[in-house]
Amino acid sequence: MKVYFVGAGPGDPELITVKGRRLLGEAGVIIYAGSLVNPEILKYAAPGAVRYDSASLTLEEVLAIIRRAIAGGQVVVRLHTGDPSLYGAIQEQMDALERMGIPYEIVPGVSSYAAAAAAIGREYTLPGVSQTLILTRRGGRTPVPEMESLTELSRHRASLCLFLSSQSLAAATAELASGYGPETPAAVVYKASWPEEKVIRGTLGDIAAKAREAGIERTALLLVGDFLAGDYKRSRLYDPAFSHGYRGARNNNG
Repeated sequence: MKVYFVGAGPGDPELITVKGRRLLGEAGVIIYAGSLVNPEILKYAAPGAVRYDSASLTLEEVLAIIRRAIAGGQVVVRLHTGDPSLYGAIQEQMDALERMGIPYEIVPGVSSYAAAAAAIGREYTLPGVSQTLILTRRGGRTPVPEMESLTELSRHRASLCLFLSSQSLAAATAELASGYGPETPAAVVYKASWPEEKVIRGTLGDIAAKAREAGIERTALLLVGDFLAGDYKRSRLYDPAFSHGYRGARNNNG
């Protein structure tokens, strides 16, 4: 028997992977992050599966549930929102399972940063604009390294997606504006891919106020960068004058 760390996706039940959906149907025990995972995804679970909401559990309590389930010969799915490798707190779980000799596997999921880009209809990596995407969060009760502060990261002016910072949006945008500038395009995407998804557009100078007026205080991502608006260069991959291993260069007449 094995523990599967499964990415549930950003919210839309259809954005879980085929493998993740199959494992939910095979699991005898499902431990899910109830504060974040769309409960509609649990419709894929086997009728007899025992479900535990981990929102009120400690790591030790989660591990105890896993230990009992594996001892009883049951498959365990540990269901995390988005992709479990991003802010999933799975490393400490995996390390504990290794100490207990319990095998596990990670099943990647669709992250909310991808769903947010889909919601606004933009590409993070535009030729001539940005070829780098920064995924980060603002320091709070869980600090971030000094060199990863928003002020430091803003100096790169790369495309940026800010997680877990909706409640400190005014402070976050002020810090980011120190490098990007207050006129830099910004967007807030609330509950990307959920039925109640909402998109707020603006600049670093006004997006926090706009989000506050819309009543957005949690479960939202802040997107920042020139990829949100403005000119960009055409991709050379599909430029007829550009040759590569699968296609030779062509003139304008084909």
